[in-house]
Amino acid sequence: MNELEVSLSRSGPGLQSLAAQASRFMEAAKSPATRKAYSADLRDYLAFCSLNGLRFMPSTPEAVSLYISSLASRVPPACVSTIKRRLAAISYAHRQAGHDSPAIPRKHFVLGEVLAGIKRTLGEASHGADPLLGDAIRRIAAACPLNLLGLRDRALVLLGFAIASRRSLLASILELRDLTFTDQGLYVLIRHSKTDPFGADPRPVAVPFGEHAETCPVLAVRAWIEAGTITSGALFRAVDRHGNVSSRPLSPRSIAKILAKAVSRAGIDVASAHLSPHSLRVGMATQAAINGAEERDIARTTLHRSVGMVRRYVRDADLFRGNASGRLGL
Repeated sequence: MNELEVSLSRSGPGLQSLAAQASRFMEAAKSPATRKAYSADLRDYLAFCSLNGLRFMPSTPEAVSLYISSLASRVPPACVSTIKRRLAAISYAHRQAGHDSPAIPRKHFVLGEVLAGIKRTLGEASHGADPLLGDAIRRIAAACPLNLLGLRDRALVLLGFAIASRRSLLASILELRDLTFTDQGLYVLIRHSKTDPFGADPRPVAVPFGEHAETCPVLAVRAWIEAGTITSGALFRAVDRHGNVSSRPLSPRSIAKILAKAVSRAGIDVASAHLSPHSLRVGMATQAAINGAEERDIARTTLHRSVGMVRRYVRDADLFRGNASGRLGL
C-alpha cells in the first residue's frame, strides 16, 4: 500500500477508489523504460553503499559525491549523461520515500563541485549512435527476406528512417489508426513523443512516396499491413517461426534486436559501427541535410521544437559543403 492509500485508510470506499486511481496515475508519470533504468541505477547505488558501509536511504550528498566519483573512475568511466541519470534516479527514490534528495547538485555545494570536475575531466559530450544513411538503408531493405518477417522488418526500417522515429514510437505507440494513406503518400500522426509524453499536441508527419518501389516507405508499410492482415491496434508486432502475427505490440528492446538482425543481414557490423535504433533517427536528419534539406524542414519531421536541437542530430553533413580540401585538384 502506498503513502496516498495509507493516509486515506480510514476514509470511505469512494476515496479509497480515488486513491487507487491516483496511484495508477502516479505509475503512469514515468515511462516503463525510465522506470527500468531507474531501477537498475538504484541497484548499482545500493551495491556501492553496501560495499562501503554507507547508508542507502536516506542517503547524504557526501555519499552520493563518492558514488559519482566511483562511476567516473571506472574503466571505462561512465559517461556524464549516465551519471546525471543516476543522480535523477537517487533523487526520485528519495522524494518517493518522503526524504529530501541528497542528489541535486545545485543544492549541495560539494556534490555540485564534484560533478563539475567530472564534466571538466571527462567531457560532457557523448558520441551517441552512428547514423544509418541512405546507402545502408537501401542495403538493409534489399537484404530482408521475401516472407512475412522480412516484410515487417523492411517496413519498420524504411518507415522508422523516413519519419526519424524513436524506438518507443515503432514499438508501442504507433497504431494503424495513426496512418492515413493518400494519393501523395502517407500521413503518420504522432500522438505521443519524448517531448510530448502526455499527447497534448499530436502532430502529423508526411511521408511522400519514395523514388524507388523497393525502398518506398509507403509501399513497404502497405505491404506489411496487407500481408499481416492488420485491421486495428499496434502497427508492428512479433511474427513467430510459423508465420503467425501477434496481437500485441513489440517492446522497445525487440526493436533493437530486429534492427540489429536486419543490419547484420546486410553485412554491416552492428557493434563496430555503433548502431542502435536511434541510428534511424540520426541517420534521417543527417542524410536529409547532406541532400540539401533545410533545418526547419528536418525539424518538421523530427518534431524538434528548435533548430538548435536538429543541429545536434546532423552528423558531419556540413563538413563536405564548401570544403577547402575538395578544391585542391587532387
